Amino acid sequence: MAGRYATALFELARDENKLEDTEQALVALSAALDDSKDLSQLVRSPIFSAGEQSAALAAISKQAGLPTLAANFLQLLVKNRRLFALRDIITGFRKLAADYRDELTADVTSAVALSGAQADELKATLKAKTGKSITLIEKVDSAILGGLVVKIGSRMIDSSIRTKLNNLKYAMKEVG
Repeated sequence: MAGRYATALFELARDENKLEDTEQALVALSAALDDSKDLSQLVRSPIFSAGEQSAALAAISKQAGLPTLAANFLQLLVKNRRLFALRDIITGFRKLAADYRDELTADVTSAVALSGAQADELKATLKAKTGKSITLIEKVDSAILGGLVVKIGSRMIDSSIRTKLNNLKYAMKEVG
């Protein structure tokens, strides 16, 4: 179901030459969902009525300056009671947009935010390995202690200190 909505939004944005604006709005919305427990609860919880969700999202859309296409799409999700699928729809839309631009999306988790130079170096390294342009979706998780966890499609490269310490712990258990 989320895939159908993502495809519909992608095709509409592409046809109206608003693909980049729509994707930027969805990226900002995804970040807001990550940062705000209240917004995340509004989107996921069936406790809120469609009217409450609609009014809240209209205010958020206006305040955030979301493009009309993205704001109207959110209202459609509310009307059809599909707002709970917003995260999956955003993920699907971003994948379609990346495929359209012949890019790969890499989910990167680091203990601290990457600097611009680090992100550029990582993109260049991944491009050399894959042969495609790379879009990074960065997440910060201090629990990994250091290093990176990079996911591209079904491939994952985990060079985090947490994983290395866990591997060392298991190796030490086997010896002792």
